[in-house]
Amino acid sequence: MKNLTNVIFIGGCLIAAYILYYLVLGDAGNFNDVEKMDPKNSLGTIYTGGFLVGLLLACILVAITYTIERLLTIGRAGGSGDMKEFGRTVVENVKSGNYSAALAACDEQRGSLANVLHAAVTRFAAIENDPSMNGDQKIAETQRVIDENMNLETPLLEKNLPILSTVASVSTMIGLLGTTIGMIRSFQALGASGTVSAQALSIGISEALYNTAGGLIAAILSIVAYNFFTSKVDDFTYRMDETLLDIMQTLAVKTGSKT
Repeated sequence: MKNLTNVIFIGGCLIAAYILYYLVLGDAGNFNDVEKMDPKNSLGTIYTGGFLVGLLLACILVAITYTIERLLTIGRAGGSGDMKEFGRTVVENVKSGNYSAALAACDEQRGSLANVLHAAVTRFAAIENDPSMNGDQKIAETQRVIDENMNLETPLLEKNLPILSTVASVSTMIGLLGTTIGMIRSFQALGASGTVSAQALSIGISEALYNTAGGLIAAILSIVAYNFFTSKVDDFTYRMDETLLDIMQTLAVKTGSKT
C-alpha cells in the first residue's frame, strides 16, 4: 500500500508537470513564431529546453509534495501538546499508580510517543500483580512491548525521506544533462549556419542554463527538506527515548527490579 501511494503521488506529479509544460510553457502566446520555436518571453525559452524540462518540473513538484507530506506526518506524530510536559505527566501518574490517568493523557495527546506509552502502561498494568512473574520479568515484558511499538512508530517518521534524497541527486543529473544537450544543440546550429548568430547562440545558452536552474531548484528544495526532517526525526526520537527511559526507571523502582 505504501509503495502504491508513492507511485500515485509521483505519477500525479509527472502528469501535472507535463500538463504545465505543454499547456502553460508551450502556449502559443509565449512565442513570436510557434513553428520556428522563436520564444517571446522566459516561459517560451524554458519550453524550448525540451522534454527534460518536464522531468525537472516533476522533480520540483515531488520535492514540494513530500515536503508537505512530511510536515503533516511529523506534526501529527508529535501529538496535540508539548511532548516533554506530556511525558512528565505520564511518568508522575505511573509513579503514583494512577494508570487510568496516564492512559487518559495518552488518549488526549495522541502521536507516536503517546501510542508507545499507552501500550507500555496498558501491558504493565495487566502484569503488575501477576504472581507468576518477578520484577525483572515484568520489566522485560514491558520493554518488549515498548521495543515492538517503537519498531512500528519509528519507520513512520523516516518514511519517504529517501525519496527526497533521491530527487536531490537525480534532479541535478537531469539538469546537467539538459544543459549539455542545450549546448550541443547551440553549437550544432552554429556549425550548420556557418555564421555566428548572437541571437541563436544566446537562445541556446539560455535553454541550457534554464535546465541547470531547474535542476538546482529541485535539488536545493530536496536537500533542505531532507536535512530539516532528518534533524527533526533525530530530535523527536531523542525526546521519545528520554521519556521511555524515565518510565522504565519508574517501573523498575515500583517492581524492585535490578534492571
